[in-house]
Amino acid sequence: MAEIDETTAQSIETSIKELITQIAPDAGYAEKYGGDVILPDFRDAKSFVGGIFKYKEHVSLEFSQGASFDDPKDYLDGKGKNRRHLKLASVDEVQSKDAKGYLRQALSA
Repeated sequence: MAEIDETTAQSIETSIKELITQIAPDAGYAEKYGGDVILPDFRDAKSFVGGIFKYKEHVSLEFSQGASFDDPKDYLDGKGKNRRHLKLASVDEVQSKDAKGYLRQALSA
């Protein structure tokens, strides 16, 4: 994977946050662990279901309970007990890797 520039990383993050707003208008974010954790209820900082983290080669959309998600195309990475993540290197991948579907699963739990 090639490095992505800050503009691309920011565009990916913005696209993800737009999806979150569509799915869960009351959701919010808290800066934690070097990124933004996703809070289904912005008033409860302990309610996070995942997060958005920028790396040199991708933006990682991470899910605290991703191991339990329906993942028919096997896009989610990770081998831990619960956590899984989706690596996104372009804005197009936000759609092509079905970030919205995974976010729906995370935010409906």
